[in-house]
Amino acid sequence: MSLIVPDFDKSVIVRSAEAEVIGRAPTALQLLADSSSTGGALSTLRATLTDGADGAKPHHHAGSAELFYMLDGTAQLLSGEKIVTAERGDLVVVPPGVPHAFAAAPGHDADILIVITPGVERFEYFRHLERIAFGKVPPESLLEVQELYDTYFRQSPAWDGRR
Repeated sequence: MSLIVPDFDKSVIVRSAEAEVIGRAPTALQLLADSSSTGGALSTLRATLTDGADGAKPHHHAGSAELFYMLDGTAQLLSGEKIVTAERGDLVVVPPGVPHAFAAAPGHDADILIVITPGVERFEYFRHLERIAFGKVPPESLLEVQELYDTYFRQSPAWDGRR
């Protein structure tokens, strides 16, 4: 087992009004702290999903765990082949290598704090997703950057059957 020793010496303070936001309803991502600002300790963002909106399709991270803390609302989270319904105050932590996905539960909103540890420089990944949404780059371009962002897409019949 290896120990990640973060390399930063000042507190990271991110004011909500100053955080970059990618997207808008039904899916908005507030970028809070990337790996470079936390010395590799973590990357974190806030996902706000309305009316059953999808957050992320099934994928896994080879080298990082992902934590989902429900700030408000109700979400569905895929962890392996199990779909968990999480509500305000619930916590789900997915280990490295385990397929996962998340979305607001059908007919519900979800406000989720997401933490990836150890951190991976991911803000540019979310900007890439926005470029796809606006038709500036093709969706297939994500396949070219999977290793860079430690995000590997997976198939999940369990998730597809529920979403």
